[in-house]
Amino acid sequence: MRRRDLLIRLGLVAGGVGGAWWLRDHVVWKGPSVVFAAGGSTGWLPYAEPRAPTPTVEVMVNGKPVRALIDSGAQYSVIDRSLVETLGLTNVFNIPMVAYGVGGDAQVGRGTTLDIVIGEMRLDGLRAAILGLGPLASEQGLGAALILGQDVLRELVLELDTAEHRIRFLAREGWTPPSSLAPISVTRAGKALQAAITVEGATVNAVIDTGASAVLAVTRETAQAAGLLDGRERTPGQSIVLGGVVGAETVIVRTLTIGDELYRQAAVAIYDDVAVPGFPKALVGMAAFEDRRLALDLGGPGLFVERPMEITVGG
Repeated sequence: MRRRDLLIRLGLVAGGVGGAWWLRDHVVWKGPSVVFAAGGSTGWLPYAEPRAPTPTVEVMVNGKPVRALIDSGAQYSVIDRSLVETLGLTNVFNIPMVAYGVGGDAQVGRGTTLDIVIGEMRLDGLRAAILGLGPLASEQGLGAALILGQDVLRELVLELDTAEHRIRFLAREGWTPPSSLAPISVTRAGKALQAAITVEGATVNAVIDTGASAVLAVTRETAQAAGLLDGRERTPGQSIVLGGVVGAETVIVRTLTIGDELYRQAAVAIYDDVAVPGFPKALVGMAAFEDRRLALDLGGPGLFVERPMEITVGG
């Protein structure tokens, strides 16, 4: 599979099962207990799917290996229904929850409690929603039947080395960002983080979403307001969303800034508007941090990135 094909197909992965699927009718969702074996770190772990820009890692769930997507846009952790059956989990409970994806379909979910090992770290008692993840959980997508969301990330610091395709988690207590990483100004958007992005001079507030691959993905309404539907060429594609696949378009913008970083000839994905309250208007994905290291402290809040002065991401 060519890398560009993968980026187009996975460009809005978080649009369906990450930043843009929201759990309505919120429930009390207790965070997991975090235990490090030593040193306050999982150690560096390779991406489970190195072809994809979105971070995945092999974890042990109740003693069995599972591929997990690390998704800073997902409000809660999620396990695919088929994996629940494969693992033979019986501690299933009902929760008053509705999940919406870009395609507009809703799923009423149940929940389960998981014990997870990631490198030199344990997550005990992680509550995960049980949903049908569709192609995301198959080998035609990411093969990720588990999503670790904000309920996990707010308890830890996430570091990614996108050049080497590796990941590690660290204890938040006593952590300070390395001197090689500079802060990017972020604010809270619910439990997620967002940054002010300028697209050819128009300002857009976008959720920082490790589950998305495109530099920037926006709703059609946001694209119209930013002047991106001005007759420029649009490239059709498909994106994985909650429970299926939907169409999307990609346009090239001359300039895009995140903080004081300048991106030239950047590809911006456009997905259809979704009539769900609180649905993000824009997502910043992993292509914005290509070949660099970054640290995400969701509980801080803070985003720290190794960055050059000017970046060209297309042409």
